[in-house]
Amino acid sequence: MSDVVLPLLSAREIRRLAEDLDVRPTKVLGQNFVVDANTVRRIVRASAVDAGDIVLEVGPGLGSLTLALLDVAGSVTAVEIDPVLAQALPATVARQRPGAESRLRVVRADAVRLDPGALPGPAPTALVANLPYNVAVPVLLVALERLPSLRHGLVMVQAEVGERLAAAAGRKTYGAPSVKAAWYADVRRAGAVPRSVFWPVPNVDSALVAFTRRPAPATAATREQVFACVDAAFAQRRKTLRAALSGWAGSPARAESILRAAGIDPSARGEQLSVTDFAAVAAAGRD
Repeated sequence: MSDVVLPLLSAREIRRLAEDLDVRPTKVLGQNFVVDANTVRRIVRASAVDAGDIVLEVGPGLGSLTLALLDVAGSVTAVEIDPVLAQALPATVARQRPGAESRLRVVRADAVRLDPGALPGPAPTALVANLPYNVAVPVLLVALERLPSLRHGLVMVQAEVGERLAAAAGRKTYGAPSVKAAWYADVRRAGAVPRSVFWPVPNVDSALVAFTRRPAPATAATREQVFACVDAAFAQRRKTLRAALSGWAGSPARAESILRAAGIDPSARGEQLSVTDFAAVAAAGRD
């Protein structure tokens, strides 16, 4: 909350803290802790979080990013599934940032099943997190769906996942996650992160993905209807939309009729359609 650059947890301190807590990073929970303070500061800078933000942090782990967020944000709500880490985080903050623990709220929960009613205090305005690789996409989409108060954010994900989330229509990496994320926000790549900054070192590189909330496309269809259409279109990527949407529509002929009504070429493929196009198709399918 000041211009003074405060020290963050060093790699040695992180390992010592894990040893004291008898914590061993597990693949099951997707635990790869960032041990490079410069990377943590870079994440916070790229997030554009300020004192007016109430930050939701998913998977705070041992607290490296939490400390840096508390230095700039109004408050932090940390959602942690590991009971040992959830219990230890307030003490780490109190020790490293005396007084800042009053601006930290820790919720022991699974972010994939996020319940907004279980979050104490004001609704979060920003999401900043080093997301576990194995649940990154569902956690991000669930947060965007259930917390309309989120205006912006930045998440660290596996590099390949980052490519998919930020991909535009027509790109090879464009798919269902790209469309669903675009329903809620403008999404963009915000940089690469080498595997060497993590403990344990993962087998893949990571990427920073930033988002800014925007209104959903105007459509008569519900979000659930649009997403069902998206899922059907990408379930068989190599097929034309006429074929891929046949099960969703009821028949190939019906799929073609819906697509033409929406102004979409039935011979096109899902990766060619924007989120607005999918919204139009889903709306036409309601008739």
